[in-house]
Amino acid sequence: MKILLTGATGFLGKVIAVKLAKLDIELIMIGRQNNQNNDNYIYINNLDSDSQFDLKDRNCDVVIHCAARVHIMNDQSANPLENFRAINTYGTLNLAQQAANAGVKRFIFISSIKVNGESTELGFPFKPDEDFIPTDPYGLSKYEAEVGLRNIAKQTGMEVVIIRPPLVYGPGVKANFASMIKWMNRGLPLPLGGIRDNRRSLVSIYNLVDLIITCIEHPSAANNTFLVSDDDDLSTTQLLDNIATACNVPNRLLPVPSFFFRLIAKLIGKPAISLRLCGSLQVDISKTKELLNWLPPYSAAESMKKTADTFLENNSK
Repeated sequence: MKILLTGATGFLGKVIAVKLAKLDIELIMIGRQNNQNNDNYIYINNLDSDSQFDLKDRNCDVVIHCAARVHIMNDQSANPLENFRAINTYGTLNLAQQAANAGVKRFIFISSIKVNGESTELGFPFKPDEDFIPTDPYGLSKYEAEVGLRNIAKQTGMEVVIIRPPLVYGPGVKANFASMIKWMNRGLPLPLGGIRDNRRSLVSIYNLVDLIITCIEHPSAANNTFLVSDDDDLSTTQLLDNIATACNVPNRLLPVPSFFFRLIAKLIGKPAISLRLCGSLQVDISKTKELLNWLPPYSAAESMKKTADTFLENNSK
């Protein structure tokens, strides 16, 4: 089998490439590093509607599409929606159409839970086939890509698999998750010990990659959409406590109730802060488990430990 992987040098792509290297698979990668002396590496300057991927003679069976313009907090660009669309929508559909024209059998698209929306009511998780409410440019660009991919599948017969992960963590994770590890490892007393009335779904990069590998050949994956998580939803306080345990440091969280943060956020006109700290975002992975006979192979505690160990090792140098 021959697989084409985009975003192979990114956070997720690196782990997929390592996993595939252990299997009886020929791997071709697409990327923007033009110093790769490798016949199985396709260099492109950018991934957009004009990109040419030269797939005709590659005879690929499956495409795993991870490359994307990722979600950016406080995006200051003049037109963030068009910037996201250029890569996440038009670039994705251009790649998919060229893949279909080249005879690719299956296209696996790593989308985002932001297609469903930003938050859920406690105990009412997102499901893969319910109404979509993307509320930011990133989520909308991914939603539009999904719609276009389904149309390409109908027109060409190429199978499409869509996976929508929530927050992905693992060794090398950056942004807010890395900040949480840093805070907890320093033993700083944080007023976040009373946020216990919310739940958030997360997914270890190891569990996400395992699902992606499962979807390469599983017959029931064809033309389906799947949500994924560790199947262990956590409150904000539980998450931080688990990080402290993984770092082997005392938990110094102060039990300030969640309504305090909601009140402050309202007073200062920053509801997004309250949503990130106190809100819920849960996903229902029952379809994924039942249709694919799949369970997350790694526990959240195990994955958290690997994530913390790598962070501590990299920051001790």
